[in-house]
Amino acid sequence: MDSIVARINDSDKTENKEIYKAVINPHDDYKYAAGLYAKTLSGIKANIVVLIGVAHRARNYDLQDKLILGSFNSWEAPYGELKISALRNELLQHLEKESYVVHDSMMQLEHSLEAILPFLQYQNKEIEIIPILVPYMKFEDMQRYSKMLSESILEIMKNKNLDYGRDLAVVISNDAIHYGSEDWAGSDLAPFGTDEKGNEKAHQKDLKIIEETLKGELSQAKIKAFNSYTVQTDNYKEYKWTWCGRYSVPFGLLLANELSKLTGNGKLHGEMLDYRSSLKNEHIKVEDLGMGTTAPSKPTHWVAYLGMAYK
Repeated sequence: MDSIVARINDSDKTENKEIYKAVINPHDDYKYAAGLYAKTLSGIKANIVVLIGVAHRARNYDLQDKLILGSFNSWEAPYGELKISALRNELLQHLEKESYVVHDSMMQLEHSLEAILPFLQYQNKEIEIIPILVPYMKFEDMQRYSKMLSESILEIMKNKNLDYGRDLAVVISNDAIHYGSEDWAGSDLAPFGTDEKGNEKAHQKDLKIIEETLKGELSQAKIKAFNSYTVQTDNYKEYKWTWCGRYSVPFGLLLANELSKLTGNGKLHGEMLDYRSSLKNEHIKVEDLGMGTTAPSKPTHWVAYLGMAYK
């Protein structure tokens, strides 16, 4: 981890005095995206982080329509065990039983939060986490569960005199467009083609979605619009535009924005820190560290990454 940080471009490691209440952060290979991890997470100053993750393999366990939590007391991390906040168990006592499931096997199988933790721990050895995965979920359920969760978090924050942003923050895991015609388990994910023009169209569509739904003052309408861009209208389990955060992003933003309003801070305001992709941006060397990549980077197979900050 020390070596990864040392190899990240200095422009991604400049001191950040801002305090973010929430961020959207990538979870793909460090070779492709490590710099954006460092840049985005530098504004997370809180000791307690609510992690909102993707449930990539939810279908393995027929999980849907409920939030997924675990029962572990700590996770392994580069600088020693990383504690699960005691607030998690308090939250479980507040939430309605039908809104969540405790499923350790799913939590162990999922990778969307693991890569974020070393960066959080690198900058704050005392950090504690509350990991939550969001599987297939209707937007109406996201609204209901996020309101319930935000109200429960608020009650705990009041009892413990915690400040939103300084003491507790939300980190949302997501990779943007997954694009190409090869190595996608037989699927063709390249509606614009994979020549230079087609790949650029895919990048531009991502930027359009970000501009219309994630930037500026957050609202239910914007978050709903993001949901409409990314999942099929007649089947919420199917992609319309292949962001793996099609559930984690709207749920996480609904939660973070509601918590901001409940704490008297008004609606969150989103700023794009950067948008990158494995196709267009510089890669760092990782192979000599015993690391590698989980997928190729080429015109026929690439992934994009987004760093968003919310204050």
